[in-house]
Amino acid sequence: MTIELSELVEQIDSRKDELIDLLKKLIEFKTPAPPARNTKEAQTFIANFLQEKGFIIDMWDVYPNDPNVVGVLNGKEEHAYKSLIINGHIDVAEVGKDENWDVDPFIPIVKNGAVIGRGAADMKGGLAGALFAIQLLHEAGIDLPGSLLFQSVIGEEVGEAGTLECCKRGYKADFAVVVDTSDLHIQGQGGVITGWITVKSDQTFHDATRRQMIHAGGKLFGASAIEKMMVIINGLQELERHWAVTKSYQGFLPGTNTINPAVIEGGRHAAFIADECRLWITVHYYPNETHEQIIEEIEEHIRHVANADPWLRKNPPIFEWGGKSMIVDRGEIFPSLEVDPNELGVKQLASAHREVIQEEVIIDVSPSVTDGGWLGEAGIPTAIYGPGNLQNAHAVNEQVSIGQLVSYTKVILMFIYNWCNTKRL
Repeated sequence: MTIELSELVEQIDSRKDELIDLLKKLIEFKTPAPPARNTKEAQTFIANFLQEKGFIIDMWDVYPNDPNVVGVLNGKEEHAYKSLIINGHIDVAEVGKDENWDVDPFIPIVKNGAVIGRGAADMKGGLAGALFAIQLLHEAGIDLPGSLLFQSVIGEEVGEAGTLECCKRGYKADFAVVVDTSDLHIQGQGGVITGWITVKSDQTFHDATRRQMIHAGGKLFGASAIEKMMVIINGLQELERHWAVTKSYQGFLPGTNTINPAVIEGGRHAAFIADECRLWITVHYYPNETHEQIIEEIEEHIRHVANADPWLRKNPPIFEWGGKSMIVDRGEIFPSLEVDPNELGVKQLASAHREVIQEEVIIDVSPSVTDGGWLGEAGIPTAIYGPGNLQNAHAVNEQVSIGQLVSYTKVILMFIYNWCNTKRL
């Protein structure tokens, strides 16, 4: 570590009150999703912060009043040195009316060595630490030879994939760090996809015809879509058990790859046989699988289940997968992300952690999901690394340890400096 970098890292201890104030400022912006459509003020603050540090700002609405912000600090020798994306989401989990917080969730306080407030752990702590690291580099007059991109995105809490919109806009780098909640572990993740399965009759029958459908001699080829959905659910449970037996991934407990029948909607009135039923499922899959692969496996299995049932064979289930928003179209995708410990970016991040924390970093998998999968799917080597733990994410009295926040800020500062000073081969 150079003397200049060492001095910057040491400054974080003496200036931690500034770091805490920055985090508190971010928490004060009320950005819960749902309801969403409330991030413009916070994103404008981040855009102005970055612009003052020499970044070129790209700010555009993903949804009304929910803009993405991408700041680009072009390296002085960008073609010869590695580029880096720092990515995080500005939205936070919703606060329920009945949640018994000790304080107002959006008026943060410091207590018992932690900052308490909605988003402290998930994940405004990660944003604040990275922004403070950028501030210190700027104040020191350090011109990074490699380019640095800072992405503050919307919609992660409700599957609106602000990060995907950054990828579609063409933002790339040699490595990316998603500074989301990881308890200072370097993490990959499994994936999540939601889907709707619909069972629908081409005819509608009066309730009084039910006997003709279910008893001998009735001669009416009809069925309740709700009851036929039970056949589909049983088939999904069979596949879920099969996956638990035949699939595994290091770091995940057996059977973590689940198919959750989350919501069911069906029927129109008590005087009718249900002519339509819709099932909303959430599927968790492993880091070495893709959502396209999972869709194919589920559809193939359920088609076999349907073909074994006389009515479903004539009225096969209809599948709809994913979506752009849990708010708008009731669907989401979080692609999986594998982390290669031998990837140069991972090695350098682990080295920075080791130098600051004086311990080897834990490289594992998150039991939750982040936007990291979108960056990985765009071909950018990516890792999740941030302060805070999942026990506090979304929790009442959400908080992040100040000690961990300081350590994280030191690590991310050192990593930004070292990575953007790494020559391309």
